[in-house]
Amino acid sequence: MTKSMKEASGGIDHYRMFINGEFKDSVSGETIEVASPTNEDVLYTVPKGNKEDAVLALQAAQAAQYAWGARPAVERGEILAKFAALIRENRERLAKILVLEMGKTYGLALGEVDVSADFINFPAQAARRLEGDILPSDLPNEHILIHKVPYGVTVGIAAWNFPLALSCRKIGPALTTGNVMVVKPPSVTPVTVLALGELAQQAGIPNGVLNFVTGGGSTMGEELVTNKITRLVTMTGSTPTGQEIFRKAAERLTAVRLELGGKAPFILLDDGDVDKAVEAAVVSRHLNSGQVCTCPERFYIHDAVYDEFLEKYTAAVSKLKIGDPMDEGTDIGPKVNAYETDQLEKTVNRAVEAGAKVVLGGKRPEGEPFKKGHWYEPTILTECTNEMDVMRDEVFGVVSPIMRVSSYEEALELANDSDYGLAAFLFTKDMRQIQRAVLELEFGEIYVNRPMGEQRQGFHNGHKLSGTGGEDGKHGMDNYLEKKTLYVNFS
Repeated sequence: MTKSMKEASGGIDHYRMFINGEFKDSVSGETIEVASPTNEDVLYTVPKGNKEDAVLALQAAQAAQYAWGARPAVERGEILAKFAALIRENRERLAKILVLEMGKTYGLALGEVDVSADFINFPAQAARRLEGDILPSDLPNEHILIHKVPYGVTVGIAAWNFPLALSCRKIGPALTTGNVMVVKPPSVTPVTVLALGELAQQAGIPNGVLNFVTGGGSTMGEELVTNKITRLVTMTGSTPTGQEIFRKAAERLTAVRLELGGKAPFILLDDGDVDKAVEAAVVSRHLNSGQVCTCPERFYIHDAVYDEFLEKYTAAVSKLKIGDPMDEGTDIGPKVNAYETDQLEKTVNRAVEAGAKVVLGGKRPEGEPFKKGHWYEPTILTECTNEMDVMRDEVFGVVSPIMRVSSYEEALELANDSDYGLAAFLFTKDMRQIQRAVLELEFGEIYVNRPMGEQRQGFHNGHKLSGTGGEDGKHGMDNYLEKKTLYVNFS
């Protein structure tokens, strides 16, 4: 690893921002400490950038945009394909950084690196398929040409739960379509994203086309969103943060794409495959320590299969191993930080006070391995009601609140009684019920008889307070393009 990329001091690695092809500290010289959620040791420092650093990055991007956008799309795609290949070549190194800074299991971290490379490669391979329209004119000897053109300077803001994948999810389509980008990873898990700077250099991405900066949301983040250079902001994170970005961007009518919080319902009907539902629920609820916006967060189980589901689900969850995320047998690692763990604990305690029954877990684990770090046991709650916070607010953790329902109609009503509309799960063999879900379940992504996990060629978008815009596939790519209409008269 190059000295220009990072430096070590007293066992703590220092990673720098990447602006205009150079590795830089913040103008102020201030830094942010990044601690391990497993043992709370400080492992890294990164620059604490401010408004001045944000402006430098935006100006570098602006200077690079015209030449990048003018390149044939296939050339842009070829460069990005090299970038994706380099991410894959550095798979183990990047995965280990993810484990250290975020606490996800090593197997999942390897998977995140693979997905990240694919988020770059998929749009890169589609570079030749950027299509406009030719329309007949009402006038003689005239054509109407609708071109799709890049916005210009874009800003990508990623969440802490999948920092590498969420950053690459934005970089791939943005750069393929001729935009340039300034990426701001989250302050709590910024290191793996900063490590991409070196790989961008090696791939031959021109200076200024892709920049990585770190700093606070109220300083650097606000400047990135409100600066007149910025033409589009794409952000993945919490709903309150997304709403604030939307308000800030409104001043200049800057385009905004938001993928925000979720509260996914998990509906198992009387004819659903219970074993298949249990398997999907165990994986989907506990992946990444439950810190996934599309995780099932509230369970609506039909009376006819409720007891069977609860018994099998409890037995399966009780076998999950919580511990060191680098150990091969670990299923659940730590929460990302103390604040998130405290919030999870408070939510469970409020549910119990409101009448929920703890069937499994409901507390922090005990013992020597858990004296340091941020840990919480996988928890199952029954006798919940739809009015409880645990059923209404996003719970980023391994908590499964369960309710009985007596019909599909009841499940639909309860599921839709939410401000969120990102993902939903439905288990039934009845195609009539599945087709009803298309119109009646108010969610942008519905998993029918399967665990969560969107694919690159699909479209990942939220309804209601879960976002606007969407990502992935041809529809996600289109979000990075403006339309420009030419009336060409050749008489």
